[in-house]
Amino acid sequence: MGRKYREQRDIDFEIRFYQGILGKAPDFTQALMVLGDLYTKKGWYEKGLEIDQKLSSLRPDDPLIQYNLACSYSLMNDLEASFESIKRAIRCGYDDFQYLWKDKDLANLIKTTRFRQFFKRLTERKRNHTLWKKPDAGA
Repeated sequence: MGRKYREQRDIDFEIRFYQGILGKAPDFTQALMVLGDLYTKKGWYEKGLEIDQKLSSLRPDDPLIQYNLACSYSLMNDLEASFESIKRAIRCGYDDFQYLWKDKDLANLIKTTRFRQFFKRLTERKRNHTLWKKPDAGA
């Protein structure tokens, strides 16, 4: 048996496992997050998007959930919704910008001029804020 086959079989098992949990506790956010990730790994982007939309309604201020929603929209090539979700993730506190630029799930969004302009303004503001920030009194 090949490694790829075993990995797919493991993913299928995990999907059934988390679906079973959610059958009993449909709003269990940790299980939803894992299931959404598994759907994406499987290439089932529409199902992953449905999970991320549900998570977003359950925890609208969670930056990671908003980030994952942006990824799902990008994978589905809904770039307007992806852009709005990534802005919401950043407003909620998402700040791992190095990872963001490497994330293949966001590749469709990152290619857009609109996102690149937004990100440039964001990093300029952040740099200017850091330059003018007063040092801590105890430092």
